[in-house]
Amino acid sequence: MRLQDLPVGARFEYQSLVFVKTGPITATAENGSQRMIPRYADLRPLDPPPLATDKRPCRRLDETKVLNAFDAFYRTCLRTADDFSRPELEAARQRFLAELK
Repeated sequence: MRLQDLPVGARFEYQSLVFVKTGPITATAENGSQRMIPRYADLRPLDPPPLATDKRPCRRLDETKVLNAFDAFYRTCLRTADDFSRPELEAARQRFLAELK
């Protein structure tokens, strides 16, 4: 693993010493000494990687509301589309509805 892949504060081993990342290219050893770590250095992380969590709230959509909103959108498109575009618009509508099933 490379230094740029680790977050600040992460512990890692480099050249048989344990370090804590303190900046984009700097780290502090267990004995307190500061050191620049080359970008190409191969590091062994000591802390397990954090679990990927989605911080966005889980939002469920009401199927009826989605279909009603889409139908309103489709009617607007149908009014503004010319006669040549309507078959393609209807085909796109059918593909959309098929994806929901």
